[in-house]
Amino acid sequence: MEEKNSTQVRMFLLLGFPALPDLHVLFSTVFLLTYILTVLENVVIVALIKTNCELYKPMYFFLGHLSFIEVWYVSVTMPKLLANFIAEDRSISFVGCMTQLFFFSSFMCTECVLLSAMAYDRYVAICQPLRYPVMMTYQMCVYLVVVSWFSGFTVSLIKISFISQLNFCGPHVINHFFCDVSPVLNLACTDTSLAEMVDFVLALFILLVPLFITIVSYLLIVMTILHIPSTQSKKKAFSTCSSHLTVVTVFFSATLFMYARPKKIDPFDLNKLVSAVYTIVTPILNPFIYCLRNQEVKRALKKALCEKMSVPKVSLLSKCRDK
Repeated sequence: MEEKNSTQVRMFLLLGFPALPDLHVLFSTVFLLTYILTVLENVVIVALIKTNCELYKPMYFFLGHLSFIEVWYVSVTMPKLLANFIAEDRSISFVGCMTQLFFFSSFMCTECVLLSAMAYDRYVAICQPLRYPVMMTYQMCVYLVVVSWFSGFTVSLIKISFISQLNFCGPHVINHFFCDVSPVLNLACTDTSLAEMVDFVLALFILLVPLFITIVSYLLIVMTILHIPSTQSKKKAFSTCSSHLTVVTVFFSATLFMYARPKKIDPFDLNKLVSAVYTIVTPILNPFIYCLRNQEVKRALKKALCEKMSVPKVSLLSKCRDK
């Protein structure tokens, strides 16, 4: 028995969704189309912001980085999930599991901080519009983005350094569709109290501090909007931050439910459902939310489409004239 317990597990099996064996073809098709659409629409937003001078504003600078994060965020989990469905390859090495966990946690933590930076940007734009060009300079925007990336990856690195030091001696089945903190901790055969405490404290820090900044920013925004005399001006002010507020509500609701708990989460299918919300649903919805409720992005998209469609027409007319 002691020899068995001393054996370190080097390979895990991702259980995924075992209750859906007859729907593998359907779900693999849905997940594949979802992944392609998520990557495509976020890449389109990044390209629009980079190529359209009308979108050279702090709000869209942050939005571009958010879309860039979403591409990598969904790419950490979806390809392996597709392999589970299509190739029925549920295995993942210990190193691969820790790598997936590190990058997933890093991008999630980075997004938390970046969303609070976007909330601060909206606060300055609405509550202090005259000082907005002075406060939200390009250097300030770069600084906030760098802080987001640095804090996200640093917190994740500390968490993974503690988790990777644990012994995993069996069972080796992870009751999830990707390597997440709680399902991995459930498999450890040594004392996990220190790793759990570090994970819990860092999760509270990286979630609650940005959430506090976001809540305070929006409370001040609401107070400012209520003092605006014109109803039309109130609607216009609120429309500039409604998209971000929607994204923040969905993202923080799911992440707080999953990670702001001081012990290992029991393997409920509910956890997989909530995880699917912020790993699959949120990345695909964010571009739609920002595009459908933002007139500047819609104008930039229409302009880009019109330019693409007009190029063949112009070239065709020139050929006819040459003849």
